[in-house]
Amino acid sequence: MIHVGDNSWNLRIFITDLSLERQMRVRGDQHLGAIMLQLVDPENPKDWSDHALWWPARNIWLTRTRLTLDQYGVQADSLLHFTPMHKILRVQLPDLRYLDCRVDYSLKTFGAVVNLCKQLDIRYPEELSLSKPLEADHLKRNFAQEHQQQKRGVNVEPAADTNSFVPIIAASDHQHQHHGGVADGGSSGSLDKPSSPGMFFCAPLSPHEQRSQRQRQRSPLTSSSPSPGTWQPSNLGYATYDSSSSSLGDFQENLACSPATPSREVRERLLRPKSLEEKARLNVGWLDSSLSLMEQGIREYDTLLLRFKYFTFFDLNPKYDQVRINQLYEQAKWSILNEQLDCTEEESLMFAALQYQVNHYHHIDTIDSGIEETSSQENDDDEIDSALKELEITLEGSDHLRKTANITHIPELADYLLYLKPQRFTWRGFKRYYFTYKDLHLLLYKNAEESRLNRGNPSLKINLLGCEIKTEVNQAQHKYAIRLEVDPEQGNNKSNSELWIKCDNDLQYAKWLAACRLASKGRSLADSSYESEIDQILSLLQIQKPLPGIPVDIDPISVDPLDYLSPKMLRKLSNKSVQRILEAQANVRELTAIESKMKYIQAWQSLPDFGVTLFIIKFDGHRREELLGVAHNRIMRMDLHSGDHLKTWRYDSMKAWNVNWNIKCMMIQFQNENLVFSCHSADCKVVHEFIGGYIFMSMRSKDNNQTLNDELFHKLTGGWS
Repeated sequence: MIHVGDNSWNLRIFITDLSLERQMRVRGDQHLGAIMLQLVDPENPKDWSDHALWWPARNIWLTRTRLTLDQYGVQADSLLHFTPMHKILRVQLPDLRYLDCRVDYSLKTFGAVVNLCKQLDIRYPEELSLSKPLEADHLKRNFAQEHQQQKRGVNVEPAADTNSFVPIIAASDHQHQHHGGVADGGSSGSLDKPSSPGMFFCAPLSPHEQRSQRQRQRSPLTSSSPSPGTWQPSNLGYATYDSSSSSLGDFQENLACSPATPSREVRERLLRPKSLEEKARLNVGWLDSSLSLMEQGIREYDTLLLRFKYFTFFDLNPKYDQVRINQLYEQAKWSILNEQLDCTEEESLMFAALQYQVNHYHHIDTIDSGIEETSSQENDDDEIDSALKELEITLEGSDHLRKTANITHIPELADYLLYLKPQRFTWRGFKRYYFTYKDLHLLLYKNAEESRLNRGNPSLKINLLGCEIKTEVNQAQHKYAIRLEVDPEQGNNKSNSELWIKCDNDLQYAKWLAACRLASKGRSLADSSYESEIDQILSLLQIQKPLPGIPVDIDPISVDPLDYLSPKMLRKLSNKSVQRILEAQANVRELTAIESKMKYIQAWQSLPDFGVTLFIIKFDGHRREELLGVAHNRIMRMDLHSGDHLKTWRYDSMKAWNVNWNIKCMMIQFQNENLVFSCHSADCKVVHEFIGGYIFMSMRSKDNNQTLNDELFHKLTGGWS
């Protein structure tokens, strides 16, 4: 039948669940909601409430059902897909286990992560995000070079997003799906579909096994491994497990307790960057938080990594955060073992000892599962005591703040220390000076008497605001050194961008290191956290002290050093590895599993390079590539090969940051200068999102009633075209 004069036309819609294409007679002024009602059969008992329209050609969801076809720009040559919004996503957790989760592919990635973390019982989901899995080849070339390589290979149209990096392996799968007629990756008739939007699956398979199964058109849960069972959502807001045949057991319990070692195949696929350039290229895979998964080329049964992205952890509480603490501990552990962060020998052994203690306690819990039940009353008493202690600390803290608010005399720190300023071609010996610290400045005098007589005219004055701090400690040799990289444009230290301070003992080291750390953040010794910072440093030093001669009741044969030390440290310690690990374990043998994890995270946060996300950039007007380090309170210009800090800019001096999406160039405006650069190792949107995300994290407070302001997050991280 030919329709004349009614302004109607045929619209093609592919129903993915039925693998069926329908043609509908529509008008441009029709609302999407009305079209969707006409599309489904009212007599069919199937629930279509989770379905929406996806436009593959434009790479967008048509979720605003009150808009018309004309308002969306849909015309007669368009092909729409009617497909479920919730799809299966294979997620690798920080402990390297895989879960198949039902995720809303139509939500912005930030919202999808929030919902996923709610199911996994992880608080503060804004600290995490999803990343595309990388292969070793991705660390050999920069972001732009990777795209050129893809263009020369498989002819794949990249996803139309601001972070259009798509791993080469996944690209061939997408092309296969497109030619197969299910371009959105929706479920075909041969794939088993879960019936509930909240369902989880244990997925002990590797990504390679997953892809081979999908190519054979089999269920992604079919494997030679034992039946994984099904995660069923409970009324408590987290998933519980209904099958005793699973290797994971109870859902929340297992996420709070990970296997000691992953499968050999999964471990072999872990990336181990060999240079600062490769560490920077690790950050190419982060998804755009302001776009949905589908808009970024992610299709059903694809694999993504769930990781902590922003290294500022709010209100980490063992009482409420057992899953969060365990997954954070696992991410920290693999960053150490894969050499993403540099460690000294003593630090590596301390991490190995804490890791062994965690595994030891989990092994005991597996053997004797009734321990917690018999001590439940004691735990209740402990919870009451800890709550009273928290209240006492809070009251003491507020009282302390009231006292310090009225103080007119700012505390000082003064002592004899050794000072070294490295020269260009030689390292002259350390010289002994009398150091005083006041009001964020180090003042150096020849002796204590000169500091009293000549306070206004020191031999050297160093501004520590925004300084970078690295340490070098060897307690066996009584070496306690602090390396400071200061801004050469502040104070009268114009030529002293780097200096070393050597302390006599651990207590002196802890006091001065704590003072330097506070000063770098703009805090004086009057800050209430000064004493706790000293205690934390001393605590970490204590568990790093070698204790030879202590009887060891552990069979050395049961300890595989490959599980506890990085390859570099294994080569260094050689056949003494197990002995040194067990000696270090003697320092922490009284700690429980949760205490060991918290101590591990604390030590991880104390490493010099912790929390600095690297990008390879090129400043406007410069021909040489450099490093940009993004941290929770500052960005740093760094040398690409040595990692030395050339200049630091703090967020509190930032006025604005913008991106020119056409030329992929970023501009950051500070009070005294503007930075203009292009990012080579990732899309500039990733840098933009890290800066905005950290500013958002700094605005969190318990006074905010624990509500997540996602609108503010997108305002700070989203950017605009």
